Amino acid sequence: MSTRISRRGFLGRSVAAGGLAAAGPIIVPSWARGAAPSDKLNVAVIGVAGRGAANLGGVAKENVVALCDVDEINLTRTAAKFPSAKTFRDFRKMLEAVEKQIDAVVVSTPDHTHAPAAAMAMRMGKHCYSEKPMTRTVFECRTLADLARDKKLATQLGTQIHAGTNYRRVVELVQGGAVGAVREVHVWSSASYGGMDRPKDTPSCPPNLDWDLWLGPSRERPYHPCYVPGKWRAWWDFGSGGLGDFGCHYMDLPFWALKLRYPTSVETEGPPVHPETTPRSLTVRYEFPARGTLPAVKMTWYDGGKRPTALLSQAALVGAKTKHSNTDPAKWTSGVLFVGEKGMLLADYNRRMLLPESKYAGFTPPAETIPNTVGHHQEWINACKGQAMPGLAAGETTCKFDYSGPLTETVLLGCVSFRAGSKLAWDAAALKATNCPKAEEFVKQPYREGWKL
Repeated sequence: MSTRISRRGFLGRSVAAGGLAAAGPIIVPSWARGAAPSDKLNVAVIGVAGRGAANLGGVAKENVVALCDVDEINLTRTAAKFPSAKTFRDFRKMLEAVEKQIDAVVVSTPDHTHAPAAAMAMRMGKHCYSEKPMTRTVFECRTLADLARDKKLATQLGTQIHAGTNYRRVVELVQGGAVGAVREVHVWSSASYGGMDRPKDTPSCPPNLDWDLWLGPSRERPYHPCYVPGKWRAWWDFGSGGLGDFGCHYMDLPFWALKLRYPTSVETEGPPVHPETTPRSLTVRYEFPARGTLPAVKMTWYDGGKRPTALLSQAALVGAKTKHSNTDPAKWTSGVLFVGEKGMLLADYNRRMLLPESKYAGFTPPAETIPNTVGHHQEWINACKGQAMPGLAAGETTCKFDYSGPLTETVLLGCVSFRAGSKLAWDAAALKATNCPKAEEFVKQPYREGWKL
């Protein structure tokens, strides 16, 4: 960003445009200051509780200009820690009010409002950090990835586990050939949401919550505590169940290690489809094409307590020395299992095991070639400032939307296949299931009046 204007000129234009300059102190964004990379970013934060509080903590040393939350209690409590920040209930009004004052936006709302908030900010040229999954629908996800690329913005998806050292060591083992060529991967999580009907009672909405703003682009429905706080993941209008909650975290590892992009086939197995809520248990089978010298891959996802039982039992019989839950593969409630030509590699957030253990006794791991991160949030902050970091070009992050977009699309396609009731032959370039017209209604869904992507 090479544009430079004087502070006096900037202030004058702000007042003339009817901005906030006349009402109080103006915060000049770093692009207008011709900022050095060491300068603080001016950041707006949308969603300040739950993951929002954690993400706010990750950028708290920068200049927090504005805070937005639909819950007045959350907003007031958080604003007390950032007394100079302006507060808003509606992110659309916030972005319009502080557009000329901010460099970047953090989006930590429920899934159904990730896309409209992030898209509005990025169209203004603001860097974006968004919680996972990036969006609620595949179309929204592709839109954000295209915006980030076209506008050359620094972006980061909130897959914080990517910043850990264990994932780096696993990627080095896979890419170093420790288990040979990998054509099969299994990913699972114990997460389970959904399986209920829409409530018939209509209790009063708490006065601190703006229910209309919380609904955002989703279809109108009465307030009920079964949606908020924290239970919205179980409902299709707001989230995508256990797959949406943990898929981006665990599938991140095979995506990184095997250099995956878009699947060509998606098929699901689960209970009867409910029009309102997500399944309590789901199995998804993905097929990915060959990538250069890397072979085609079949990846299977399980949630709700399901696991690749036979493979894990085999791994336990030939591998684990003890039956403690930490080392017995059959007892891992969440994980990733790479099945290679030479052996298997089992991993989760913090553990990794080469199997069978007898075969890998005395194994020397490859040299550590993937640099440790400065931190998931700090990596994005540095990228916003145009800094280059070890292993990354200036302005780049490890989970930029160009990488995490295909990851999120893959996760969401599992939901599309399940809801459409069909195996999908997926054409990623056309954003279309070539064999299933019904899938289109779940790939892209309409917004409520007054909301736009």
